Amino acid sequence: MGDLRLLLFAVCLFIFTSGNGSSGYEKIVTGASQPEKYLPLLKAKRVGLVVNQTSCIGDTHLVDFLKKENIDIKKIFAPEHGFRGDSSAGEEVESGVDVKTGIAIVSIYGKNKKPSAESLADIDVMVFDVQDVGSRFFTYISTLHYVIEACAENNVPLIVLDRPNPNGDYVGGPVLKKEFRSFVGMDPIPVVHGCTIGELAQMINGEMWHNAEKKCQLTVIPVIGYNHTMRYSLPVKPSPNLPNDLSVRLYPSLCFFEATSVSIGRGTAFPFQVIGYPDKEFGSFSFTPESIPGVAVHPVQEGVVCYGEDLRLAGAPPQFTFSIFLKYYKKFKNEAEFLTRERWFNLLAGDDKVLKMIREGKNDQEIKFAFEDELKAYKKIRKKYLLYTDFE
Repeated sequence: MGDLRLLLFAVCLFIFTSGNGSSGYEKIVTGASQPEKYLPLLKAKRVGLVVNQTSCIGDTHLVDFLKKENIDIKKIFAPEHGFRGDSSAGEEVESGVDVKTGIAIVSIYGKNKKPSAESLADIDVMVFDVQDVGSRFFTYISTLHYVIEACAENNVPLIVLDRPNPNGDYVGGPVLKKEFRSFVGMDPIPVVHGCTIGELAQMINGEMWHNAEKKCQLTVIPVIGYNHTMRYSLPVKPSPNLPNDLSVRLYPSLCFFEATSVSIGRGTAFPFQVIGYPDKEFGSFSFTPESIPGVAVHPVQEGVVCYGEDLRLAGAPPQFTFSIFLKYYKKFKNEAEFLTRERWFNLLAGDDKVLKMIREGKNDQEIKFAFEDELKAYKKIRKKYLLYTDFE
């Protein structure tokens, strides 16, 4: 009965919050939508922008708005998925020129993930305005880390235009250990970090988690009307495979399947909303992943009918959980048929202790309990950098 009540709660919570975020949602004003606070800092300056398709003021892209305000935009620095958000996960982003504006685009995803000293030589101030989803392995925050580091090293001030976190109403999961540091985990934060992009920038800079010898000159333009008890519905999908609120909410829990042979819907119209494997015993719901340019190139189980479950029928879990992963782990008699990339799983977890506990037969609550102390320590650090009323 406990599981049933939790499921019903999740469905009700999702239905209540998925339409327009939260009560008072219409009162939220993002950092980008407060130009009176940052335009004076950009006038007569050579500006670099870290932006993508989420960097909008209503229906207007930040680049177009700044050009109308006669701001001298020298370069656009493009993160994973590109400036227009049309590159699939892991696909290298090309440098070049934006056809619409003629502005130079510098890729900071692929071989060069950090702005070089040369690329910053003609930049007086950098602006970061990218929507995060609140999960450590979402690489926009790894890009943020490198941008802070590069700006500190090259004496370039950084302005972060803050946006709400759609998973900002809790903190959960193991905290990254330094030996598992990678581009899907740069800083010692949990899987669900509970910070906005602005709060996280202050934490990375304030705790000196970057490798620069000094702090970056950082300015954050906070969101008006937001707090960490709210659920926020994203107006623009943050990446090709996170098309709606449900996928964003499930993402922290389902991303671990990326290290397995099980499909979570990449190559379908409902990524991060279904689970399946080429075996009818896995469930009655079926789907076939296909390669989709700019969205999912050669996804897991491409061209093969997968059987499993449609998570859209259950709604999003209220918080991060290992229970979904454990359910499918137990379906396989041979772990090697399921877990195809052990190192990748450990990088996503930020720790190898999770996999050890899974192999020992620990349940979701036992695994979570093992990380309670490090989460408490993280929350103390996090509290120093909060800009908004917290959920605790």
